[in-house]
Amino acid sequence: MINILLCGNRGVFDGALSELISITNTTKEPIRCYIFTMDVSHLNSKYIDITQKQANFLNKVVKSKNKQNEVIRVDVTNIYKKEFGGSANENAYCTPYTLLRLLADLIPNIPDKLLYLDIDMMIAKDLSSLYNTDITDYEYAAVKEKYGCWIIRPDYINAGMLLMNIKKIKQTKLLEKARNKIKNKKMLFADQDAIFWSTTKKKHLPRIYNEQSKYNKKDTVICHFCKRLMWLPYPRTENIKQWQIEKVHKILKCHAFDKDLEEYKKWKKEYEIGEENAREGNKSEKRE
Repeated sequence: MINILLCGNRGVFDGALSELISITNTTKEPIRCYIFTMDVSHLNSKYIDITQKQANFLNKVVKSKNKQNEVIRVDVTNIYKKEFGGSANENAYCTPYTLLRLLADLIPNIPDKLLYLDIDMMIAKDLSSLYNTDITDYEYAAVKEKYGCWIIRPDYINAGMLLMNIKKIKQTKLLEKARNKIKNKKMLFADQDAIFWSTTKKKHLPRIYNEQSKYNKKDTVICHFCKRLMWLPYPRTENIKQWQIEKVHKILKCHAFDKDLEEYKKWKKEYEIGEENAREGNKSEKRE
């Protein structure tokens, strides 16, 4: 069993759906995917939790590939408010949901080994080679950050993919230290900085496990659709996600995940039809 962690709000349903399709289309071992979510709509009206209905649909999708697969929704609202409510980094460079991975050691029954993935990733090859990496003596394994390893420090990591040794992390208190940094010190890349500067021992992995710029490389295992610098036809940054299919094709020139994304569109249509039928059913009940 490969244990995976995703984090996000209701708005990242498309990311979770497309990413889980790519995982289950490439990975032979069964997966158990935990999704940490929360409602902090007092900060922003869009910051609402992934619904159980959405989680059930994702569970249906992954089980269609392997009956042993499962998706487990974990509401961490109360834990988040206790740990990070009103903290210096609550309005981080992205959203408060980037901080949720820092709560992994506080969640009951979380496995000792956990593969955290950002919601804007697609999987090109079987994840077993990554998940079976020996990290017994390390808190986690990660890939260097494309820009940060030049600008910040040569060993600076991108926290979009973290193969986490939860047992070791509890011993060294890595995430506890990271949470304390989040509470007390404003940081540019809040969650990523907090993890990096709290690390005792990490393992660097090849870029194939978190490719941050080249979307059509044949050896890529995990492709990260993160914000990137583009030079042509003029210097700029682009933050195109995998479910923005037209932009993925036109701007990123990426067709590596076309099969997965076609399947994503079919499942998304089924979900939307179900939602529309539910709304019509509710209207009929009210009229009666």
